[in-house]
Amino acid sequence: MNAPLTPQPLDAALLQQMADALRVLCADAVEQAKSGHPGAPLGMAEMATVLWSRHLRHDPADPRWPDRDRFVLSNGHASMLLYALLHLTGHDLPLEELRRFRQLGSRTPGHPEAGVTPGVETTTGPLGQGLANAVGMALAESLLAAEFNRDGHTIVDHRTFVFVGDGCLMEGLSQEAISLAGTLGLGKLIVLYDANGISIDGAIDDWFADDTPARFRACGWRVIDAVDGHDLLAVDAALTDAVTASRQPEAKPTLIVCRTTIGKGAAGHEGTADVHGAPLGRDGIAALRTTLNWPHPPFEVPDDLRAAWDARDAGAARRSAWHARFNAYAAAQPVLAAEFERRTRRALPTNWQARTDEAVAALAAQWVRDGKPIATRRASQLALNALAPLLPELFGGSADLTGSNLTDFTGHRRITPQHRAGNYLSWGVREFGMAAAMNGIALHGGFVPYGGTFLTFSDYSRNAIRMAALMEQRVIHVFTHDSIGLGEDGPTHQPVEQLAALRLIPNLDVWRPADAMECAVAWVQALQRRDGPSALVLSRQA
Repeated sequence: MNAPLTPQPLDAALLQQMADALRVLCADAVEQAKSGHPGAPLGMAEMATVLWSRHLRHDPADPRWPDRDRFVLSNGHASMLLYALLHLTGHDLPLEELRRFRQLGSRTPGHPEAGVTPGVETTTGPLGQGLANAVGMALAESLLAAEFNRDGHTIVDHRTFVFVGDGCLMEGLSQEAISLAGTLGLGKLIVLYDANGISIDGAIDDWFADDTPARFRACGWRVIDAVDGHDLLAVDAALTDAVTASRQPEAKPTLIVCRTTIGKGAAGHEGTADVHGAPLGRDGIAALRTTLNWPHPPFEVPDDLRAAWDARDAGAARRSAWHARFNAYAAAQPVLAAEFERRTRRALPTNWQARTDEAVAALAAQWVRDGKPIATRRASQLALNALAPLLPELFGGSADLTGSNLTDFTGHRRITPQHRAGNYLSWGVREFGMAAAMNGIALHGGFVPYGGTFLTFSDYSRNAIRMAALMEQRVIHVFTHDSIGLGEDGPTHQPVEQLAALRLIPNLDVWRPADAMECAVAWVQALQRRDGPSALVLSRQA
């Protein structure tokens, strides 16, 4: 098991200076770009400083090592906060890239993009999706732990931390995500809620009066409420509580409600909607520096504060300790260790091409031998029966339509809150949540996720499909009940425009197989694709 990260006492004065350095760096970059969102970074500076300097396990030199903690900025418009954190902690994100914030071709785009900036775990911007991605990441961690950890050898033991804002929790997708996470008991998921009470239109009381802590409790979460998000000691105590609780058997996911002021420190702007999405301006930047007693020029951080932020030595030590544990594991469990390494590399199994060619040939022979047409949803299930044993990382599911989508396969193992060692999940009626969480599973690594629903309901999950295409993630969507051939279910269930709409999404492979042979080939192509998602469009009728 991982040892506690920070036994040393908290130096509140130093941490406050670190938070102010973070705050001003964010404001300077937004000001230089003449566009951006300074309010949330200014308001979340203390939250981010405590998390990243005292609790988050990461290594700037190797931001992809398998047992790192994941950090998701669900309120992705606060992107400059994440870029400043990555820069200050020592990731490969030089100051020049911060100066190019929101510029074409920079590694600091307006919203975080996975694959563009080292250390960014997922692309966020459409509010709520980062939270759902994080649920998928936490689910993947728990599945890998159940599959690979052995007595005396813990190689999978990390947490997923998420920052969310009011807007993320207004989105209906948030309810799908938190309900699923609470039901599954994803205890290593820790969400920090930037509760500043402001959105673009102003104070949110007139349109978002939910009792948010009660909503999370009702969904099975632990809630640490009413934390002063600008009190470093209070934030640290809440995070220590959450991380400690996450180590307990049958832990629940945790919500930490941080009461903050948007635009904290920006005199004349803080606490208002004005600071949400516009630069502070020259006078506003000057006022911020005066309020914080920050005498340094733009983009300058004193050497002592840079040294305090630098996480490279600590990160290297954490990664080295994990590799030592993994080497001991490999000596005791060589077969499992090799499989774990293959899957974290996202490599296909040995002899994949020959084995899938053989499987497809056998399916084709069976189809010819049977001599009668079958629905392509049934052909898809036959393909899964043949291919699933060849790909142990295949993780399937359906949005409460398993018997209709035929997404289960012979020998599948359904996971439950009590039994995590499985490869199939009933997602419930959560098409959007399923699609967004599958993105998180794919981003985490170790699994190839697929999920099913009716083609007409692809509309619900469309934006998550688009995000998978943007992020070039191997996610497979199984859409059945194609065409008006659905018949008696009527027009609400008869897809007409959905096929064309899916084909409009760049980088999404859309397969509409005509028979069992084409269906098997489509499955193989989707499974071995490395640079984007696929949609299989299948019929109910033969």
